[in-house]
Amino acid sequence: MNAVATLIAPRTATLDEAAVQTARAALVGLGADAGAPAWLAPGTACDLPFGNLAPEQAEAAIRHALVGVALDIVAQPAATRRKRLLVADMESTIIEQEMLDELGDYVGLKDHIAAITARAMNGEIDFKEAVRERVALLKGLKETVIDEVWQRATLMPGAAQLVGTMRANGAACVLVSGGFRCFTGRVRSWIGFDDDRGNELEVVGGVMTGKVIEPILDRDSKLQALMAYAGEHRVPMAETMAVGDGANDLPMLLAAGLGVAFHAKAVVAAEARARVDHGDLTALLYAQGYRAAEFVG
Repeated sequence: MNAVATLIAPRTATLDEAAVQTARAALVGLGADAGAPAWLAPGTACDLPFGNLAPEQAEAAIRHALVGVALDIVAQPAATRRKRLLVADMESTIIEQEMLDELGDYVGLKDHIAAITARAMNGEIDFKEAVRERVALLKGLKETVIDEVWQRATLMPGAAQLVGTMRANGAACVLVSGGFRCFTGRVRSWIGFDDDRGNELEVVGGVMTGKVIEPILDRDSKLQALMAYAGEHRVPMAETMAVGDGANDLPMLLAAGLGVAFHAKAVVAAEARARVDHGDLTALLYAQGYRAAEFVG
């Protein structure tokens, strides 16, 4: 068996034997060699080894057979499923918030800024211009507000386990965000990322000027970061994983060995090689073949 399909249920649901057997039958129906199911977590995640079928065909067949069932399905080559490098977006991926939107709350413009953020993440407007436009609205805000708004940050469920488990097994984990270093550095320290990259707010005399220090980290920068970290750590691209939710994440998702659209915007979910629509970030561990008993964090 040279490939594996992983079925993952969200915490609010149960993956039962009937669904697993339905998925296996779908593979057999397309002429695949299908091995015995291997449970990674009872009622939550199960591997289906298979051969003689392309992973994308297997995933499509399983999705069709289980249409209407709230499961995440990741099919991939078995040999490189365990990844040695994780490159993660931060906002709405590792943390639940969009921190620029939260800063906007302090100038009474959260909804307005959030609307611009949504358009940028959907790929409707240029990302760099969206950053400049939103930051301009923060002009005059005291730098101390950053400490206040940081108190609103909450980790995405499964984030600590994802980073903790991968690092415990020798992988490098880095945070690459179109957001700001005043937050990426804190998230890095919070759950133990090896490194972080982000944009810089210009602050003069303890007050935000409404400008971003150029150059702005964007979709191309994220792709370049993935390739740079892979080179630095001598990790083949097949053994890299990237995760994000917005249009600015798509180039790195498509380049990574496994690029995961996490509760992503429609344009991203449609193009990414893998997606997690229902579960939390531990789905990325199950996709690598980790058992629940192996989770760290």
